Amino acid sequence: MSNMMSVLFASDNESKLNELTIHRTTASLPFCGRYRLIDFILSNLVNSGVTTIGIIARSNYNSLMDHIRMGRDWGLNRKNGGLAVFPPYVMNTSRDMYKSKIEAIYSINDYIKKAKEDYILITNGNVAYNFNFAGLYDAHIAQKADITMLTYKSATTARRILPVIGKNGRVSEIVFSNSQSNSPADVAMNVYLMHKNLLLELVESAFNRGQLDFEKDILMSKIDELKIYAYNVGGFVAIIDDIKSYYYESMKLLQKSTRDMLFDSYGSIYTKVKDSVPTLYEDKAEVKNSLIADGCNINGYVENSILFRGVKIEEGARVINSIIMENGHIMHNTNMSYVITDKNVKIKENRNISGFETYPIVIVKDKTV
Repeated sequence: MSNMMSVLFASDNESKLNELTIHRTTASLPFCGRYRLIDFILSNLVNSGVTTIGIIARSNYNSLMDHIRMGRDWGLNRKNGGLAVFPPYVMNTSRDMYKSKIEAIYSINDYIKKAKEDYILITNGNVAYNFNFAGLYDAHIAQKADITMLTYKSATTARRILPVIGKNGRVSEIVFSNSQSNSPADVAMNVYLMHKNLLLELVESAFNRGQLDFEKDILMSKIDELKIYAYNVGGFVAIIDDIKSYYYESMKLLQKSTRDMLFDSYGSIYTKVKDSVPTLYEDKAEVKNSLIADGCNINGYVENSILFRGVKIEEGARVINSIIMENGHIMHNTNMSYVITDKNVKIKENRNISGFETYPIVIVKDKTV
């Protein structure tokens, strides 16, 4: 789709992801063994023909820059369009970080104005799904909508935006939920398509009034005067906004049917290419229902777990219901369950570490326990 560009927010809910985002943005959070969360939205955009993409960072974005480089792995290193990364303080000479989505968009209005595309897709980097935006664009044009938002069915509705959708797909009300639903409900994904001139007009008006919240001060306040429609995404959608959701959505991917929905439904998911050797399974290795990336060395017991690249599991170690990120080293006779270890974590011999499904233990990057 040559007539659509995207602005992607790389930072969201860092405070709720605690130890996992001390050194990185939400968008660069490792996911599913060898990917980062941003890989999914970038791949969706590229597979949909969207090649002008602005990424707005906020803090700790060095790992993000290292991962995406110039966008080569997604075919975005090009003369026209491609990736543009904006630091968090582009709005004023005092170099203060932006406080809201409205301020951030206002700060890059020149970039949006100069883009050749007429339509803009506002997206977040904390969602994993596989989707072709062509259907969204076609529905937006056919309905003559002012704004079209992506939604999906979920019973996880706490801290979510819930649009009230009529039979024709038009949104009549937008509410914020603080509780779980007893049955699946339509949940907004914070992905919005609109004409870029409308976006700039709405953002400038809100900014001049000192308004900060995109959803409350723009969408909710103008629900009656703007034609806002919903477009439902089928298949697997994972919104990562705290430790519990990160663990819960990661564990879902141990089911083949879920992996098929995420990786085989529309297009390929691309990531930064690394040259790693195959995983070595030694004599004492026993692995059940787990995702194992390349470059690992396993000589212990692994069950219902996700191992990223370069993980070493020594003889006698037991890793169950856990996520071990890149270059983790679990030494012999250690028992782990319901644990998330960040990159380069070493767990010494004879340790017993156990959390709970609803409260996994997180061990920060480069830590030795």
